[in-house]
Amino acid sequence: MEKTEEDKEREERIYNDIIVDAYGDEEQAVGWQTYLQDTLQFPFKAKCIKALATSPLLKNEKVKVLRIADMELCYHAMFVEIAWQNRLLTVPLEQLLPVDSDEETVEAVQDWHYWVGRG
Repeated sequence: MEKTEEDKEREERIYNDIIVDAYGDEEQAVGWQTYLQDTLQFPFKAKCIKALATSPLLKNEKVKVLRIADMELCYHAMFVEIAWQNRLLTVPLEQLLPVDSDEETVEAVQDWHYWVGRG
């Protein structure tokens, strides 16, 4: 998998606003969850941009994102709860892209995609 090219502006926002003063993976996860919870405008529509073995969503499938998942699920990746086939389902945020959403929501999801892509 190809590593995402560095974006200095995004790096600065992540390190100075999202994971500032985070010592270790667990504190970084808390920083990310807090940032996403405070920034994403729920509910929002999203499109699946890649199929994953850990999720039943198919590429290009559209869903409604309801909220960020509980912290205990978000220590190694960010998960969101979606409405899917008349039930709630928790899926990785990395496989979703907001559709017709406000700029802050789009930027926050892109920040997460960037973070994941940088490894």
